[in-house]
Amino acid sequence: MAVSANRLELLQIADAVAREKSIDRGIVIAAMEDAIAKAARARYGSETDVHAEIDPKKGELRLSRHMLVVDKVENHANQISLVDAQRANPGAQVGDTIADTLPPLEYGRIAAQSAKQVIVQKVREAERDRQYQEFKDRIGDIVNGVVKRVEYGSVIVDLGRGEAIIRRDEMLPREVFRNGDRVRAYIFDVRRETRGPQIFLSRTHPQFMAKLFAQEVPEIYDGIVEIKAVARDPGSRAKIGVISRDSSVDPVGACVGMRGSRVQAVVNELQGEKIDIIPWSPDIATFVVNALAPAEVSKVVIDEDRERIEVVVPDTNNQLSLAIGRRGQNVRLASQLTGWDIDILTEQEESERRQADFENSTRVFMESLNVDEVVGQLLASEGFTSVEELAMVDVKELAGIEGFDEETAQELQNRAREYLEQQEAELEARRKELGVEDALKDVPGVTSKMLVKFGESDIKTVEDLAGCATDDLVGWTERKEGSEPTKHAGALDGIDISRDDAEAMIMQARVKAGWITEADLAKPTEEAEATEDQPA
Repeated sequence: MAVSANRLELLQIADAVAREKSIDRGIVIAAMEDAIAKAARARYGSETDVHAEIDPKKGELRLSRHMLVVDKVENHANQISLVDAQRANPGAQVGDTIADTLPPLEYGRIAAQSAKQVIVQKVREAERDRQYQEFKDRIGDIVNGVVKRVEYGSVIVDLGRGEAIIRRDEMLPREVFRNGDRVRAYIFDVRRETRGPQIFLSRTHPQFMAKLFAQEVPEIYDGIVEIKAVARDPGSRAKIGVISRDSSVDPVGACVGMRGSRVQAVVNELQGEKIDIIPWSPDIATFVVNALAPAEVSKVVIDEDRERIEVVVPDTNNQLSLAIGRRGQNVRLASQLTGWDIDILTEQEESERRQADFENSTRVFMESLNVDEVVGQLLASEGFTSVEELAMVDVKELAGIEGFDEETAQELQNRAREYLEQQEAELEARRKELGVEDALKDVPGVTSKMLVKFGESDIKTVEDLAGCATDDLVGWTERKEGSEPTKHAGALDGIDISRDDAEAMIMQARVKAGWITEADLAKPTEEAEATEDQPA
């Protein structure tokens, strides 16, 4: 035991522990000093401020008791009067610390055991801190290690200078590791924790596959070919979007390699996961068409506001099944890869839906404008879908429709505005009947239809709206294993509003209610912009 060792043995023990644990020798010596001081306090009293010092060169041990100089002594264990202190040191002042040298002690078994526990704890903390400092900047790297043990489905990996963990959900399906197996994984998180592993590895992370390609494809490592997006269904299938900065280099061919050697090396590491390598394009429509391969796409309709894409595929050759994939896998991966929601329709389904929309728009115009079917069909065929659009459009554009003149156009627009005013008056009356306060009208983004919907859902004040969550307004989908998803309606069900717009409305209500300020709203935006500006 260190406390009963001679001077040279103390230094030899410190050197051996420092080498074994890969930590600084000074940390081990400091741990020994704390341990010896704790053991000494057991002899002199727990309130006594005992300090131990070990000379790092000679190994000499010095014990001392520190006393605080005070005017009036309240605790004789760690305080000394000014008069007594000045006898030992004439220059002593109140607030100074006087150190008395203590004689060396013989430590009993209990004191030695207590000292050992202190040293072990301090060394363990230092080892964890060293491990954290070494790996915290390696997030995003691939590491190789040896399986040390398997605990409750999770794998503990020896990385040489530290231990890491691969949780069960971060391993590929049906993947089994045994003690001594070599394993390659991706560092996705390094955290300080009071106990247990600090380094978290993954074999299912999308970037694990990207890093594997970077190791196998020199063009990616050199920056000639860039991986723009990755989507994975771990252990089953994956899609990766690549682009070349050199027009003479084919990005897909570079990743595939001669006779598929490069991509096959990645596939083997991922336990046979099928990989689709797709040319990335800044044009989202082109990229979506590429991502849905091998399905053929006949038309793409983009809704940029909602980041939603409608894809139309031919009715022949099972193109719908190809586009959707087994259990929706192909379209799901394409959606993850592009970051857009994708709806897939056949040409027949699209035709039927367009016909239904056309008939619905015709009926709306006939009822609201009091016109015959021919006029309603003319407006619908020109692309008008609502009375609001008709009221806001330039009269000259209306007059340019075949069969209309300027007088007819003006009359149609007047009827549209009268209808909207009537609707607004009815909604206002309904709002008051429901008891929705006037202040809610001043919240940015809130419309008359929304006010009525709020009232029907018992949201009647600014504070009521401020206390809502986004799901309360737009609804949510509950998914249970083994059953169909259940859609829960929100307060604004039936009104076309995105989650982002609903969230913005709630935040504006919180500003109006005085819960937060406009400056608080600006902070997350500024932080997000700062994050985007940081180099990857």
